[in-house]
Amino acid sequence: MTKRRKPWLRTLLAIILIMVVAGAIVYWYVATEKFSDTKDRKAVFTVSALDFIREFQQDEKKANDKYVNKIVTVNGRVSEIEAVDTTVNIKFVDPNSSSYAIFRFQEQHIAETKNLQVGDSVSIKGSCSGSIYSEILDAYSIDFKRCTLNN
Repeated sequence: MTKRRKPWLRTLLAIILIMVVAGAIVYWYVATEKFSDTKDRKAVFTVSALDFIREFQQDEKKANDKYVNKIVTVNGRVSEIEAVDTTVNIKFVDPNSSSYAIFRFQEQHIAETKNLQVGDSVSIKGSCSGSIYSEILDAYSIDFKRCTLNN
């Protein structure tokens, strides 16, 4: 009976080892994934900031399906500028609802934001990460990553 358990145990250990190695490979791929510079990518959509935010307010699921993981150019007036650690965040805020789109700039494009001021009209291109609704604030937050000013 002991001889039967050993082949079964070896098979189980081999399967576990294969799963651990596969998991490590997937983790390494995701952790080291490099993205092309957003400045060199063509936007799939070009929208105005307020219309874009309102689209999420009207049907969040539909808007997320449409925009998530796509390069989007958003045109609007800067509502807030936040310098955070190694990045700069720029917000477009809908004054009627307090919902906003926030853009995190790529490290190599942070210098572009130095001359921006609240109230400036700008065009920002980035990868849309989707929205989150806050019941406490009764507002949507739409996140963008890998952003650059659109020239």
